[in-house]
Amino acid sequence: MKKFNNIKIVSTGKYIPEKTVSNFDMEKIVDTTDEWIYSRTGIRNRHYSENEVTSDLAAKAAMEAIKAVNYDVNKIDLIIVATFTADYLCPSVASTVQTKLGLNDKEITCFDLNAACTGFIYALNVASKMLNSEAYKSALVIGSEVMSKVMNYEDRNTCVLFGDGAGAVIIENTKEVKPAMFYTSSKGDIENSLQVSKYLAMDGQKVYQFAIKAVEESILKILKFSNLTIDQCSKIIPHQANIRIIQSASKTLNIPMDKFFINIEEYGNTSAASIIIALDEYIKKEKNVDNQKILLVGFGGGFTWGAAQITL
Repeated sequence: MKKFNNIKIVSTGKYIPEKTVSNFDMEKIVDTTDEWIYSRTGIRNRHYSENEVTSDLAAKAAMEAIKAVNYDVNKIDLIIVATFTADYLCPSVASTVQTKLGLNDKEITCFDLNAACTGFIYALNVASKMLNSEAYKSALVIGSEVMSKVMNYEDRNTCVLFGDGAGAVIIENTKEVKPAMFYTSSKGDIENSLQVSKYLAMDGQKVYQFAIKAVEESILKILKFSNLTIDQCSKIIPHQANIRIIQSASKTLNIPMDKFFINIEEYGNTSAASIIIALDEYIKKEKNVDNQKILLVGFGGGFTWGAAQITL
């Protein structure tokens, strides 16, 4: 587990649906208020897809990453999509993205990965191992979710939390020293504290307590695996689920809040898309991020949790 990978972050991209649903809009749907939502979660807006499925969002995020560096798509030989809101049970979103990117004539390994909100970290871990095996050269790793289609709008405690979106990263094998470390774990949710059949159902208090522990544990473990101190890391990019979870980790681990990159106010919880959307925004905001060491940390249904240390 402690052997690091070398991966080069070539480009990132995101796609956010145009339709914005504010807390005031949610007031018209369920018995809630802007003050109640924001004070408990840090969320003011979320975005909903209209006439777009998960693969549409994924392909558009991928295209932004490709266009950002005028990337030669002929290099891509691996596509992994982290999601649990796939268009169909079969085919995979990744295979559909291959089609939508016009790559059906290329030999590409495509598959989806479901680790809920930790999905992007899991997918990045898998992709990096496949690249480092030297069997693959270039991977497109995507987190994409249409959460709005699994919301129960009679459940005011959950429907206000989630939004739709997608993010993508292109990574390559490299001879540069770009170490990446991963820590991932899981335990079966035997009490069904967080599950999705037709609609998402969640025991908020149990998930909250799990999440606080998972974030703190994951940060400490990835720092240990990477042999780094928090001061050596430029930013922590957490899963954007609830501002209180991030605040708790900040307080317990004595990490200043400004060390965390936070965009939950605008997007809410976009599940497997949230970390990569935030990473894309951080990179574009900072502009010069060469060789910065970044921590990614997430948690989700399953239960799953984990972290990554990447070098930009």
